[in-house]
Amino acid sequence: MLRLFDTASREVRPLELRDPGSVSMYVCGVTVSDLPHIGHGRMALVFDILRRYLVASGLSVRFVSNVTDVDDKIIARAEREGRTEAEVAREFEASWWRATDALGVLRPDDTPHATDYVAKMVELVAELVRSGVAYQTSRGVYLDVRRVPGYGLLAHQPLDSLRPGARVDADPEKRSPLDFDLWKRARPSEPTWESPFGPGRPGWHTECVAMSLDLLGEDFDLHGGGIDLTFPHHENERAQAVALGRRFARHWVHNGRVMVGSEKMSKSLGNFVTIEELLERADPRAYRLLVLRSQYRSPIEVSAASVEDAQRGLERLDALARRFDLDEDLDLEASALPRAALEADGLVEAEVARFFERMDDDLDSPGALAGIFDAIGRANALADQGDHRGGAALARTAARLCGVLGLPLRGAAAHPLDQHARDLAHERDAARAAGDYERSDAIRRELVALGWRVEDTPRGTTLSRQGPASSGEDPSFAR
Repeated sequence: MLRLFDTASREVRPLELRDPGSVSMYVCGVTVSDLPHIGHGRMALVFDILRRYLVASGLSVRFVSNVTDVDDKIIARAEREGRTEAEVAREFEASWWRATDALGVLRPDDTPHATDYVAKMVELVAELVRSGVAYQTSRGVYLDVRRVPGYGLLAHQPLDSLRPGARVDADPEKRSPLDFDLWKRARPSEPTWESPFGPGRPGWHTECVAMSLDLLGEDFDLHGGGIDLTFPHHENERAQAVALGRRFARHWVHNGRVMVGSEKMSKSLGNFVTIEELLERADPRAYRLLVLRSQYRSPIEVSAASVEDAQRGLERLDALARRFDLDEDLDLEASALPRAALEADGLVEAEVARFFERMDDDLDSPGALAGIFDAIGRANALADQGDHRGGAALARTAARLCGVLGLPLRGAAAHPLDQHARDLAHERDAARAAGDYERSDAIRRELVALGWRVEDTPRGTTLSRQGPASSGEDPSFAR
């Protein structure tokens, strides 16, 4: 049984499901005001890995992730660039899907947009006003957090020690600095909608409450997002549900930050790298491998050195696929079969059991990867000793378990040899057999110049395409 750290209880506990056999999962998406950065990418990868693992564990998953397409930053950018808010949102939403597709992230089952949910948000705010938990000022409608039992649960701090979030405007009519806006009164040249509280637009914290309860229902299983959303965003979502007497998320899961040196990476600090920039320098799988190597709740530093090291790990995985001719086993959908199907497919049961044991322990992907790479080492050793059958069984198991993690290997079929490269490889093997190492080295240099990685194996020269070259930039990887 999968056990995950719950931010609310601060303990690793079983993921207890509302409906046995199925998981209802809501993950906060992005505000589409700019190009997505690698912090967004880590969030997307962590919850993609969790989703895939839930499916591999035999569960059906309904995965919902929203798109914030109206927001202060979108409005400001549209005004600055002389465009409409919708045009800005469309551009950067498209860049988000391109980036996550490139990273191999599965699309959500539902992608609710804030602008499509305004009517439901108005209903929710009106209910909070009627209940007396929300109040109106000349600027809009606010939730009175002091009337919400247990406010501050996710932050694990007393109410008096909390500070308002960055998106909360200073309003002298607010009863408490922590009170947050549910509805913002219309301002000049901003998009507006009609409501019982006057024309305006919804506050950021309200959209996810309306969306998750509408699409997943009360008491849904899991709410996730980056650790920076814990307070105030997720706390304020929870507060609205509590104030309405609605049962909200059973389990809260948050991934750690991406760091640049000793600082978190963020747009506000100007030290971010976009996903697009990362993928110009590296195989998209390298970032997934880098994320998998870290415990999902821990901070990670993404640098030129760490990405290059992940690429070397990929090379080892792809070399395994080539050596054992695993092309038929590398289909990602087939690799994501439930555990029972994997075990029935002739894989090494002990390796499968060890993988699931590690992943069940708070999604211990570093431990699971260590097991996979250990199996790779033993597969190669067995083949070197002449036991190709035993090595192939371990290699095939490792490849299929990588598939569960969304990390496809690339075998020979991914980069078929052209005739010129094949001829050079044969010529190099002949030169080595004749002891002409000077000619052999010259052919190696020629193949490398043509973009091939050259490996010496018991079967002779093996070629594979080289990944993107290192940029040679500062190892901080920041702008």
